[in-house]
Amino acid sequence: MPSLSSLVDNFNDDAVGADWGNAYGGVHESGGLAHVPCTTGYAGYQTAYSWTMAGASFFVAVTSVPAASTATEAYASVFVNAPGIGDAEGALYGCRVGYVINTVTGQLRCKNDTGYFDPAAVDITYDPVAHAFLRLREDAGTVYWDTSPDGTTWTNQRTLVTPAWVTDSVDAVALDLSAHRDAGAPDEATYDLFNTLSNGAVLAAAAALSAETALTATAVLTASATATLTADAALDAAPTLAAHASAALIGQSTLTADAASSEIPEVAGLAAGIFDLRIEQGATYVQSFRVADVPDFTWDGWTARSQIRTAAASENGELLLDLGEYLTVIGDTIRLAIPASVTETLTRNGVWDLEMVNGGTVVRLLQGQARISLEVTR
Repeated sequence: MPSLSSLVDNFNDDAVGADWGNAYGGVHESGGLAHVPCTTGYAGYQTAYSWTMAGASFFVAVTSVPAASTATEAYASVFVNAPGIGDAEGALYGCRVGYVINTVTGQLRCKNDTGYFDPAAVDITYDPVAHAFLRLREDAGTVYWDTSPDGTTWTNQRTLVTPAWVTDSVDAVALDLSAHRDAGAPDEATYDLFNTLSNGAVLAAAAALSAETALTATAVLTASATATLTADAALDAAPTLAAHASAALIGQSTLTADAASSEIPEVAGLAAGIFDLRIEQGATYVQSFRVADVPDFTWDGWTARSQIRTAAASENGELLLDLGEYLTVIGDTIRLAIPASVTETLTRNGVWDLEMVNGGTVVRLLQGQARISLEVTR
């Protein structure tokens, strides 16, 4: 079942992707953004009605909203639509959950509509900085509306018992990023970073399938430290592996140390680098992180620790998987190997980080999203 957790797009390839098969109203992609016209008609980046919200979590950056102009209503919205949303005769007519940013009223509205109306909608004063990212998630019978300035630190704005149609409509809902005004000069809303904080160029590769096939993507990330550090990520796929890769550490980590701590390595002089895990449920996952451009570097004496949680610790996120027993430190390399029997237990996306510990010294090397691609073959 295609969970909305698995839909990812940074809108950097200048083409409306296949996942947005029901896009309408003249939307287009350019400059790394999804552009949705805001006119007296209707426009939106919309998926087919073939996705699932139950147990899913997704977020998106709203990078610009329509101007008020002379309208009484001008908005950008993010909604998950029930399968019968447009059928005036149907029981699910106008059923949807999501957000509306109305620039005329200056309100961000968290909605659970029936017949396109929610008498208990939660309104907050819209702040384009504090509410730059909008997240919607369903977990164990509850829907959560969350906002964030950066896609990392989240504030809950509303919770509600999950509407029955969300769990009943497996593989039958649609996601819609839309805009509309009732009057005034036409303009647009723009969206970015759907379920990803990575805004790099889209890399595409192809290879003929054989007994063993490799796809390789290499990207240079940023680094600024005493040593010149780069990141070099590679993805190798073989029949028994979900991913077998290596990446040079970005070399930017938040440091926590005390007077008795051991020397902090020069590769960890700045903030933690961003690296998203993409794990295929039910398949072996192997990833190696290697320090580059530092001759004779070694992690001897250091221990690696890492966890996947539903949210950062400050939000009391639920532990999804402790990665500690699947981490091995070998010289300049930290290897993560998760057996298929373990990945098959993962059903939800989360966040993760990787820390190195030596006595009283803690170095956070990497952090990011943990994206689970749900298994079809069992």
